[in-house]
Amino acid sequence: MRYLILSDIHANLEALGAVLARARGRSYQRVVVLGDFVGYGADPNAVIDRVRKLRRPKVLVRGNHDRVAAGLDPGRMFNPVALFAARWTSETLSDANRTFLSDLPVGPVEVDGKFVICHGSPLDEDAYIFSDSDAAWNFRSIALDLCFFGHSHIPSVFTLEPDGIRVDVVRGPREVWKLERGRRYLINPGSIGQPRDRNTAAAFAVYDAGRGEVLFERVPYDVPAAREKILRAGLPDALGDRLLVGA
Repeated sequence: MRYLILSDIHANLEALGAVLARARGRSYQRVVVLGDFVGYGADPNAVIDRVRKLRRPKVLVRGNHDRVAAGLDPGRMFNPVALFAARWTSETLSDANRTFLSDLPVGPVEVDGKFVICHGSPLDEDAYIFSDSDAAWNFRSIALDLCFFGHSHIPSVFTLEPDGIRVDVVRGPREVWKLERGRRYLINPGSIGQPRDRNTAAAFAVYDAGRGEVLFERVPYDVPAAREKILRAGLPDALGDRLLVGA
């Protein structure tokens, strides 16, 4: 079984379109989305509609931006720019798409008995996993050996080894990561709609459960077009400008 792993689309239709076009050549049977369909970008309805229309079976969890945009949380923990975007998104969403976000399950969710998915971490959908100490607490909380998570927007692999936790940031445009038996992994595929690793290309992954491999891939997209939509929508300029530098 091969799984297309998507995360942190953030209402960026240009980036999502580029990823899905590339993914057509990476045969997969199921789609997994790790949350944050919306927030920051200018196309929340189009992005949700595009994901909902994918013909493969889907396993989805919500992100913190999805929760706030759906009106389930006032967003008190958001910075002013993120909160402005969340409120704009909430006002822009169709009723059907607001309901879609409201109904998304909260991670962690087990997928086919093979792995776990969540947004921030298995312990807290708002928490970040940046370091080995962050990962240590979360390894203790999952029963399976593999968990895919989002939220940090950085393609990364945390490996629980006999002598500690190894932390790797995945930087290449295309890398295949072989998972070893007897190891445990927390893996972030990176962000589609708002990369934050100084690489402007959209990030996604494909997990081949049979081969025990994760393909990390980056896809260039029309960044100026996505930025221009943000500016035309009246969203904060910073949300468009950061796309130009991948930060």
